[in-house]
Amino acid sequence: MQESFTDSGVLFRQHQFDLPLNYSEKDGTRITVFAREVVELSKADANLPWLVYFQGGPGFPSPRPDSKSGWLKRALQDHRVLLLDQRGTGMSSPLTHQTLSHMDDAKQVEYISQFRADNIVRDAEAIREALGAEKWSILGQSFGGFCSLTYLSFYPQSLHRVYITGGVPSLTRHADDVYRATYQRVLDKNKAFFDQFPSAQRRCAEIAEFLRTRDVKLPNGQTFTVEQFQQIGINLGRSGANLPMYYLLEEAFTETVQGKALSVSFLQAMLTEQGYQTNPIYAFLHEPIYNQGEASVWSAHRVRNTEYAEFNYEPGKPFLFTGEMVYPWMFDQMQNLLPLKQAAEALAKKSDWPALYDVEKLAENTVPVTCAVYADDMYVEMDYSRETLKGIPNSRAWITNEYEHNGLRADGERILSRLMDMGEQIGNLPS
Repeated sequence: MQESFTDSGVLFRQHQFDLPLNYSEKDGTRITVFAREVVELSKADANLPWLVYFQGGPGFPSPRPDSKSGWLKRALQDHRVLLLDQRGTGMSSPLTHQTLSHMDDAKQVEYISQFRADNIVRDAEAIREALGAEKWSILGQSFGGFCSLTYLSFYPQSLHRVYITGGVPSLTRHADDVYRATYQRVLDKNKAFFDQFPSAQRRCAEIAEFLRTRDVKLPNGQTFTVEQFQQIGINLGRSGANLPMYYLLEEAFTETVQGKALSVSFLQAMLTEQGYQTNPIYAFLHEPIYNQGEASVWSAHRVRNTEYAEFNYEPGKPFLFTGEMVYPWMFDQMQNLLPLKQAAEALAKKSDWPALYDVEKLAENTVPVTCAVYADDMYVEMDYSRETLKGIPNSRAWITNEYEHNGLRADGERILSRLMDMGEQIGNLPS
């Protein structure tokens, strides 16, 4: 494909970097990391500061944006933007069931373990040096915010400004604490949805019973279960999700010559929801992104069964959607995850994860850090974000209930503008 192209007065330039899979074995396996530079064509030769974008997930590539819209429109006013496909995603040596298929279980575990925030940040540092940038600013959305605080922990000298949206993690808490908090937020979102659409409760129960009593296949031939259906609740944490969810449920059934059936369009939509099938990093590492010297041991599954059993569907009880949690049964049910079950079990038991944050260094921070913290965030607990920021000097939070977790996508130009203004105010304070 083209190394560069222009669209609507904006230059897009591709970069590929040959980097170590494991930075402690620099003569070992190499991977390719892809990043897309974006700059206004009229400023392409100017000495502009860099802004690097870290995507949420984990396990999903950087956006493929329109030329100038949302947060990118604001960023391009005075920055050269780098959209990083974090290792294992997009065009950065993608980690899929296909790439893992030739490895035995132990090799799969060893390989997958290299795709957390610590190595994502090491990649970014290597790229910064390769591009000749003395310092740059970073913008992290969701899991990208986790990466941003890892970056700030280990390479603060490389950072000019840090902007985080919906992604200030706890620095020390176990994953169990995270899921205790987020299950409560998922209950809140369920209540809001079913309060708005009471008939949806009956429809969801009807779908669940249909799945419980029949062998229903998705378009890929995989048996569709109640547990899989519940997982579409991940969407309830995004703005404007309730109405599309209702429309989807409204059209779930169709009449056939054999009687009532789930419609083809509904089943296709359900398969499309299962991003874990094509992006297994999310399924493998969603819990290990919290682990530092400890194992998760299927944290969300344990907490659900011991403290939030109401999420376990039973006929006659209220139906509840789940959120962004991952579960061990996914590796028994989802077609592309089936061959990866043993690796998933080993990763869940792995306890020798290295530290992702340096709390002492963060307590001495001098880099301006500004964050949009969403009061009703279903994915990242506001109280834990506030707890973290109390320990980071030169950080400021804009706490708001105007947006859900996807605020940067919904109103990115305004949000980034505000965070940039806040960062300038911190930078102008007397030392």
